[in-house]
Amino acid sequence: MTVTTKTDLRPIARPSGAFAMLAVDQREALRVMIGETQSQPVSDAQVTDFKLRAMRALTPHASAVLVDRQFAWEQAVEAKVTAAGCGLIAAADQFIASQDEIVGDVKIDTEMVPARVREQGAVAMKLLVLWRPDESADGRIAMVDEFVARCRNAGLISIIEPVARKPRDGRTWNVHDGILAAAKELGSRGADLYKAEVPQHGQGDEADIRRQCADLTRAIASPWVVLSSGVPQEQFPTAVEWACREGASGFLAGRAVWRAVIGAADLDRALLKDAVPRLERLAALVDRVVTA
Repeated sequence: MTVTTKTDLRPIARPSGAFAMLAVDQREALRVMIGETQSQPVSDAQVTDFKLRAMRALTPHASAVLVDRQFAWEQAVEAKVTAAGCGLIAAADQFIASQDEIVGDVKIDTEMVPARVREQGAVAMKLLVLWRPDESADGRIAMVDEFVARCRNAGLISIIEPVARKPRDGRTWNVHDGILAAAKELGSRGADLYKAEVPQHGQGDEADIRRQCADLTRAIASPWVVLSSGVPQEQFPTAVEWACREGASGFLAGRAVWRAVIGAADLDRALLKDAVPRLERLAALVDRVVTA
């Protein structure tokens, strides 16, 4: 199935048409990050507090923000922490841990009812999809098709985030081959926006990385953006520029923006002095490169 849509993406884009979107939908992974900075267990309240503070500080500078149900959706809506002009994206994925992975499997979170989240202010929903070389494509395709239909029926922008993961059967594999294979499999299923891993996680020869980004552009029928997981924080701006010069339209990222402020004695000040400038520089970068 190849579906072409003309969905209006302006609610999550900058005036330039580029995307400078913030992710705060990390769940147990964020708990682990916070835990690395303290000796006591990390409470749910701490995770929620970090997300809400990050949203207050950063959404004035983001074209959209991605929020999860587990820790922050209802709280963020009730507290009205999203700045005016920043599109609200609801995470529609439920993460399932495995013995050796924080996220071992994913299913559609049916508690995130599209019509209801739209009433709460959402303009889009996002679905994480785990791509493994030893698993059948049928289940992934069916889940993406269901998700896209759910969004379309509610008048919401659909965003899919295929992520390449190791095979369960222990076979030899290459994560970067998986990134392209996932795009070829799922990039034409009708989603309005595709969120991709940066080839080689931004670490390698510029020509090789840009060639692989161009391959993604050819494989994905919709506009696409990059995520920051796996990319060293200081390398992410360069990775974004390389991807955008080969057809990407921006980013939807969290760690590259706020990772360095976790554990700060004065979190609000650290967000203002460190995370906000990072996001501003990234936004200016995509404005310049995407529209060039």
